[in-house]
Amino acid sequence: MTLRLYDTATRSVRDFVPREAGRVGIYLCGLTVQSEPHIGHLRSGVNYDVLRRWLLRAGYEVTFIRNITDIDDKVLAKSIEYGRPFWSIAYANEVVLAAAYRSLNVLPPTYEPRATGHIPDMLELIQKLIADGHAYVAGDGSGDVYFDVRSYPRYGALSGQQPDAMQAPDDGPARAKRSPNDFALWKGEKAGEPADATWPSPWGRGRPGWHIECSAMCWRYLGPEFDIHGGGLDLTFPHHENEIAQSRAAGLPFARYWVHHALLNLGEAKMSKSLGNVIDLDHVAAMGIRPIELRYYLLESHYRSRIDYTDESLREKAVALRRIEGFVQRAVERVGPVPAGELPAGFVAAMDDDLNTSAALASLREVVHHGNAALDANDEAAIRDALARVRAMLDLLGIDPLDAAWGAGGGDHLREVVDSLVALALDQRAQARARKDWTAADAVRDQLKQAGIIVEDTPAGPRWTVDDGR
Repeated sequence: MTLRLYDTATRSVRDFVPREAGRVGIYLCGLTVQSEPHIGHLRSGVNYDVLRRWLLRAGYEVTFIRNITDIDDKVLAKSIEYGRPFWSIAYANEVVLAAAYRSLNVLPPTYEPRATGHIPDMLELIQKLIADGHAYVAGDGSGDVYFDVRSYPRYGALSGQQPDAMQAPDDGPARAKRSPNDFALWKGEKAGEPADATWPSPWGRGRPGWHIECSAMCWRYLGPEFDIHGGGLDLTFPHHENEIAQSRAAGLPFARYWVHHALLNLGEAKMSKSLGNVIDLDHVAAMGIRPIELRYYLLESHYRSRIDYTDESLREKAVALRRIEGFVQRAVERVGPVPAGELPAGFVAAMDDDLNTSAALASLREVVHHGNAALDANDEAAIRDALARVRAMLDLLGIDPLDAAWGAGGGDHLREVVDSLVALALDQRAQARARKDWTAADAVRDQLKQAGIIVEDTPAGPRWTVDDGR
């Protein structure tokens, strides 16, 4: 079975056939960095990280572009609100975002371009659209440039909307537009906006509109045509609709597949910085949830299924992952760190079926069940086989607890400290047991339990885990 992906443009699940054999180009709409990320943003990073890992596993050479929008209305609004340069706010939030992606074991993109680094590319694209009759300079002296929606007959095809029924964008005065649905490609310098947020152009100083930024960066890094354009479902209109219109009007074939992930909701509304209903990594950490557990939670739902977030559901998924980790730990104690083996056929079929991570995780848990049975039966051959398959699946999903990215290789300083402290307590307990001071030994064990550490005596020595019920 070959990989099949749901393509928003055709509203169907299609066989994935790359433009060029052996190579795949992907563009993922990244964040607008007017503030720090929340876990809804991180769902995007995790979902497309799994897509990328699956393509790499299939042997493709993948060029993965994830942009940073560091100049737009929202960033400038924060600049004015806080009295700080827009680039200072954008960069500070970009640093936090990068750390969040690393904490969730999201592979770094091939390139991560900033919008402000591609103004010349945008100007070139806008000038081509004007020359070809698809864009025009506003006649009110503002220096604004608009895309003429009526010049592109297929406008609305991606989102399935009719132009006459669309809400007009509020990116410029209606009097300056030929049609209310026309959208800004370039915004002339405005009173009250930061002076350092403008660039020279043939139409006067100004800054780019949001939509032209992505078209220009796709063109720069992936060429006129590429394989997959990704992003959240909420970007389908107007952002991606406008990207298609301006790119194809400029003669660029653009994306062959449009892959959108569903939103992460809090209550009845999508998680949104503008609405103020967000759950961030600090909140998750305060709950005692590790980044690997958050990644597992984000993968438990199919990428096209909405996630209705609750603290309780996150805790439940964390417990489920800990059971899987428990098998890995017990198996390694018994047979050693067996390397990743072959992926089970059920897992492969699930992933090829539009990246069905929910079904893939069900396949993973089934193998863990068989592995636990093998542990109970002391069947070392079966233990090795189960551990090899489990590690292969965990590695593909980016949640192998033995991966150095999660601290298994010594990269997690906090884990090292906790390991050392627990080891010290267990050494004191061992000394008490050696001198048959059972009261002292039990006291150490009870104190560890009160701290949330469960100690289990095994043939390989005492093993500790975090209490799932805390």
